[in-house]
Formats: sequence, structure tokens, C-alpha cells
Amino acid sequence: MLKPLLIEIGVEELPAVPLLKELADIEKKWVAVLEKNALLGEFEFYYTPRRLVLWHREFKTRQDDRIEEFYGAPVDIAIKDGTPTPAALGFAKKCGVEFNQLSRAEKGGKEVLYFSQNIPGRSSIEILGEMIDQWIKSLSFGKSMRWGSNHESFIRPIRWVNVTLGEELVDMELFGVRSASETYVHRISHFEAKKVNSIHHYFDLLKEGSVDLYPQSRRESILANFAQLEKENGISIEVDEDLLNEVVAITEHPTPLLGSFDESFLELPPEVIITSMKEHQRYFPVFKEGKLINAFVVVSNALTDDFSKVIEGNERVLRPRLSDALFFYRNDLKKGLSTAGLEKVVFMNGLGTLAEKIKREKVVASTIANLIYDNINPAHLDRAMDLAKADLMSEMVYEFTELQGLMGYYYALALGENADVATAIKEQYLPTGEESALPSTMLSAIVAMSMKVDTLIGMFSIGEIPTGSRDPFALRRAVNGIIKIAVTHQIPLNFSTLIDQLVSIYPQGKEYKKNVETFVIERLAGAYVGVNPSIIQAVVAKDANVELDILEIDRKIRAVNTIASSDSFVEAFSTFKRVSNILKDEAMDKGFKVNGTLFENDAERNLYSAAVSAISKSYETLEERLDALFALKAPLDTFFDNVMVNAEDLSVRANRKALVGMIYAEIYSIADIKNITL
Repeated sequence: MLKPLLIEIGVEELPAVPLLKELADIEKKWVAVLEKNALLGEFEFYYTPRRLVLWHREFKTRQDDRIEEFYGAPVDIAIKDGTPTPAALGFAKKCGVEFNQLSRAEKGGKEVLYFSQNIPGRSSIEILGEMIDQWIKSLSFGKSMRWGSNHESFIRPIRWVNVTLGEELVDMELFGVRSASETYVHRISHFEAKKVNSIHHYFDLLKEGSVDLYPQSRRESILANFAQLEKENGISIEVDEDLLNEVVAITEHPTPLLGSFDESFLELPPEVIITSMKEHQRYFPVFKEGKLINAFVVVSNALTDDFSKVIEGNERVLRPRLSDALFFYRNDLKKGLSTAGLEKVVFMNGLGTLAEKIKREKVVASTIANLIYDNINPAHLDRAMDLAKADLMSEMVYEFTELQGLMGYYYALALGENADVATAIKEQYLPTGEESALPSTMLSAIVAMSMKVDTLIGMFSIGEIPTGSRDPFALRRAVNGIIKIAVTHQIPLNFSTLIDQLVSIYPQGKEYKKNVETFVIERLAGAYVGVNPSIIQAVVAKDANVELDILEIDRKIRAVNTIASSDSFVEAFSTFKRVSNILKDEAMDKGFKVNGTLFENDAERNLYSAAVSAISKSYETLEERLDALFALKAPLDTFFDNVMVNAEDLSVRANRKALVGMIYAEIYSIADIKNITL
């Protein structure tokens, strides 16, 4: 039989961020509990800041009966001379029966001891308390707390529990709270518990009590009200998805309200105002004609006919926040940009202070700049490297660490630094993620790349190598960033050569070059999302002597990926795989010399002529070169049909291997295609 099931766990206000981090797993963990108890069925999960709700429109009232089977030892082992052996007696004990209650069955072609029993399903109402307890205690919100006399902890104290199956209250206890047919609505609507007469009554009660139970509904309501405010006031509200999700999580009856702050605070950089409003107050910034204005939108959870006091209260709270920020900003400008003090800030044990890191980064930057034919102003590069970390000593960045780099940009401009230098300071941490923008100028690119290269090589030089999911210094992201910057700005960076050039500025005594090279190769897949990983391996992992020329690798990966996507490659692949198998014991870099006087038939002569023609031509792109080489499939097939490569005459055999070798060596110089999996 199926009945509706409502589970409501009432809590003190849940913090939004931990809830949202666990959100994706909350339903999965309930599914796991349902599966474990053979009660899997469709359900919906809802949440507000004061409740977690599971709603099954149809739920089994009891588990299905099941047959439990046990297989024991083979009979010829379990019974000797008509007497059960210890193995047989142990199996009977495991099954909870006497030996004479066991039967026999066939398994794996052998007769074995066997026992089965019918396990009647338990009533759902008997086990729901255990299931809910398992589910709640499986949730991971990070920090948790204890309250009252409880020895166990949860993210917030549980204040009420309402579990109803059909029309029957499920008697259970959770963290010392007994289930009851009651719930709580919006505090301003009604403070005390409300009696719940039925499941349908529960949903009506919440609606009447100004609780919007459904997160998606709250979200849509907020956005609809945003649109109305924008239309009425001729403004644009910047909707940050993470902030919107937080606001949805902390409200039961959301009402967006438009507030304002003193126009004098617009002296601050826009990002400072926005960060202050978002981080401290969960306010949405407001723009007009593309510019930030002295207004904000707060999403209130209050119930009132007059929101003027709510708006005034939020304006009053924001004012000291912005006053502090303006004080920091003006103080920082008075002090100017300086790295004084960074010599006391340890970057990493073994790599010295941040001041020492800056010195290394300047060497890295100079080395990379020497690779470029662009007209990079050495004075601008030197100045950008000097000032890049200066804002770490500012009061503003101390208060808002996420503004590092950005504040350096604003301070540099305000203090009359070159605009390109200021931009390089701002963009030094780019890219910050998969979809992030890249440095916009060559100067910015060198600054950003230098910092990442120094952190990468520096960490490996002291043995701080990422393992598993552990990557505290984001070295994987750093490598992806270096590759993307090099490719976008066409910086001819060879990792292997660069490591050799910089060896003197890093701790000595450990051999780390190979580890860095391996790490970079492993990260290439992250920089080429959507490319078959085996293509990347075919390009870079051809022998023990790795040369990590990023631009050359990029050209080859893109060329092979394009060719490998064509129908003709699929047809040619088996032929060239055969060639690679013939040459598996040959060194591809030795140079293959073919002696035409040893040819014995036209298939050899025609293949040689076609190969020389394809190899000797010049091509504008690697794709064109690969196309020409793969076009040799036809004469190669004819060659294999008419020629025995492993001829008895050793000189003829070697010559025929050299003939196919000269072809494959040309392809191998781009990619060892036998490593590609289609």
C-alpha cells in the first residue's frame, strides 16, 4: 500500500553557505537511506532557513518480503564419511539453524550447502525513525554544535519534528525532540507552534503563515520583484548567482527593497562598495547607465505593510561599513604603494618571505620577456613586478582579501603610475578559473605568468607536490593558466628550458625538473577541455626526453585533434597502426635511409616516390602536412598487399622497414598516433 509521507525537521536558522554546499548531497543521502531499507521511491526536498522537508506523494507502508540465500562450502568438503565437518557446522551456525536444516544447491558447477529463509518486510512506520536519524546524521555542514544535554551535534539545534505517514504521526525522537503534529510558520505571523491536522493542512498552514516552502518559488519571486524595481526606478540590479542563492536560503517570505547610501561614498572604487555590501550585508548593487549609483537592494524577510523602517535600518547598518572602507582607502593613498613589510611575511618555509618571492619573480619575468620579440618596456615590467604585491600591506586588502591586485590597480592609477603597469597589477592573478578572462596585454601576461611559474617551480623545489585532491597552492590551476596565457599571447615558452635557466634561484639539492615536467603533461588535459586525452598523450609522451615547448605542443594537439575528427583518419588509422607495430623496436629519431636499388617490385617504388613527394613539400599548417602523410594510406595498403616486409634477405628487410619508417617518422615528429584511442 502507498501513502503520502511528510518529514519536517525544524531547526534554528540555518547558515546559508554550509547549507548550500551540502545541498547537492542532501537528496542523494536520503536516496541512499531509502535504498538501504528497500523503500526507494520518488520524493521532493524543500528547505527554508528554519526547516528541512522531505515530501513523498506516495510511500510504501511496509517493505517487500524478501528471500535471503546463503551458500556454503562444497558438499565433498562439508561432509566427510557422512559426518559434518567444522566448515559445515560453522555455516549452519552462521545461518542460525541446525545442520540438519540445511539443504543443497548447485553453484559454480559444484554441489554446495545451501540455506534460504523468507524475511518478512517491516512496517515503514516502525523504521522511519531510524531512517531519518541515519539521514540527518549523515549530513555534513562543516562546523556543528551541541545544545542542552545532547552528546551529538548538528549544524543548528533541532526544535521540532513532524513526521506523518498517511494520517498517522510517526512516533520518533531526534536529538531529544519528540515528533508531534505541529509546525511553525513565519515568526512575525505567529510565534507559537501551530497544530497540523493532516499533511494537506500542513501545506495550507505554511502558506497562510507567510512561509514560501519552495526555494524555486522564492527565487522566482525575488527576480520578479527585481524586475519591477528596475522598471519603476530606471535602474539595473546586478544579480550575483551565489548571493541570490544565499538570499533564497535565508528567507521564508522574501521582499526586495530599494535603499540608498550617501553619494560621497562613490569616491570608493566600485568593487569596494560592492564587496562591502555583498560580503557583510548581502545587498545587491544597483547601476544606472552602466555606472554604480548610491543605491542597493536588500531582500527582507519581514512581514509588514510599511517597509520604511526596514529600509532605514539597513541604510543605517551600511553607513559605518562604507565609512570604514573610505577611511582605509584614504589612508592607503596617503601611505602610497610600498612593499615595505613584506620582508617579514613568510611565503613558505624553504622559499623565504614575500619580498624574496618578488625578487625571484622579477628574474622569471625578465627571462620570459627575453623570449618575446614584442616591444616590452623593461622599466614598466620592472615597476609592475615591484608593485604587484604592494597592496597586500594596505588596510583595504587586510579587510577585503579578495580585492588584492584590484586595489593595487586603483592605488597605482590614483598615484600616477603608468596605466599599463596598473593593469598588470590588476590582472596578475588571471586566469582565476575555467571560464575566467586572461591578461589583456603582453605586459600583464608576463607578470601573471611569472608569478605562477615561480610558485610552481618553487613548490616543487622544496617537495611540496600536489597529491590526490590536495593542492593548497592551486598549482594545477597555475599550470592551466600558464598554458592558456602562453597560447593566447603566443609566448614561446619551453618549460624544460625555462627550468634549466632558472635553476640558480631555487633551493638546491633536490632534483625536481622531471616532476615539474610530468605535472605539466598531466595538466595539459585540463587546458584542452573536450580534446581526446589520448591525442594529448600521443603528442607529448613519445619518449623519455620531454621538450615542453608550449606553442609547439599547442599546434600539434590542435592539428592532430582536427585530423582525428575526420572520417579519413578513422580509415587510415588501422594502416598506420600496422606501420607502428612493424617499427615498435626502432628508434624514431635515428633517421631512416632507403636504398632504391634494393626495391624488388613496383609497390615499393611507388610508395617511395609518393612518400618522398609528400615529405619534401612545404606546408602552411600541420593539418595540411598530416593530410598529405595520411594520404599515403593507399600506396601503403598496396605495399602491404604485395610485399613481405620481413624478407629472408636481411638487407631487403631492413630497407623495407626503413621505407615505412621514413613515413612514420614524419608523423611521429608530430604525434605517436599508435597511442591514440578512438
